[in-house]
Amino acid sequence: MEAFAHNKEIIQQTGKVLQKAFDLALPARLDDLEQLIALLVPAIRQWLDHDLEKLLQFCYRIDLNEEKLKGILHESAPGKIAEDLSRAIILRQIQKFELRKKYSS
Repeated sequence: MEAFAHNKEIIQQTGKVLQKAFDLALPARLDDLEQLIALLVPAIRQWLDHDLEKLLQFCYRIDLNEEKLKGILHESAPGKIAEDLSRAIILRQIQKFELRKKYSS
């Protein structure tokens, strides 16, 4: 899924969804997956450190694969958990947008 460049429109839609959930300040231009990941990492780190239950509920709500979540929490290097989780959350949101787009056409 990550091998191809994501549509800028889908990146922007994903940013808007995550902006609401995590109270993110989005730049005027949001074009790229790595930029969105960098914006989300501090919020994920905050939830990991101070409100793990809220983070787990969010992951459940967006239907992040439970095995993927457990893998990240138990196998990622401690300094990379927030980044890996941010990437997984964003990719799941993108996947949902792409599926909706595919089946609404």
